[in-house]
Amino acid sequence: MWYPEPIQLLIDQLGRLPGIGPKTAQRLAFFLLKQPPEESRRLAQAIAEAREKIRYCSTCFNFTDIDPCAICRNPNRDPHLVMVVEQPKDVVAMERTREYKGRYHVLHGTLSPMEGIGPDALKIRELEARVAQEGIAELVIATGSSLEGEATALYLARLFQPMGVKVTRIARGIPMGGDLDYTDEATLLKAFEGRQEL
Repeated sequence: MWYPEPIQLLIDQLGRLPGIGPKTAQRLAFFLLKQPPEESRRLAQAIAEAREKIRYCSTCFNFTDIDPCAICRNPNRDPHLVMVVEQPKDVVAMERTREYKGRYHVLHGTLSPMEGIGPDALKIRELEARVAQEGIAELVIATGSSLEGEATALYLARLFQPMGVKVTRIARGIPMGGDLDYTDEATLLKAFEGRQEL
């Protein structure tokens, strides 16, 4: 061990964060140690407070500090239109567009048989209960375009279409400003399949 124990412990804990390798953890630890003590206390307090106060919305399973969350409580949101997303961060991404006026349902992952993640590990039963209780007319599936995201979308479509629920999938394709010659074949195929009349 090259560092005093408290520094090594800080580096080890920072290194457990996603996307943070040993060198980045070391840089962050030294940065934090150079800050005034009140800065470190504010950071520690923000982490503790977020961990203590944030929970899942009992309706949509998004992160919230008030249950139900602000989106589920908003009477101006369409209760019959629900977008199904993988993670809470996906709700934020969609809300940034300021165009979607429905509600959400957060699965907290995707189906992945290779990793042992089946339907019971996700918030699918809760979605079934919402469809039965809330009279949801359309589910917009907004899972990622990974193999797991596609499998989850297909599973949800097969589960809910027999119930008379309209199941749609968000379009995928070429990003704005993107060039065809830099776009992979799978993305081009999805863009072609999702074409719309002008």
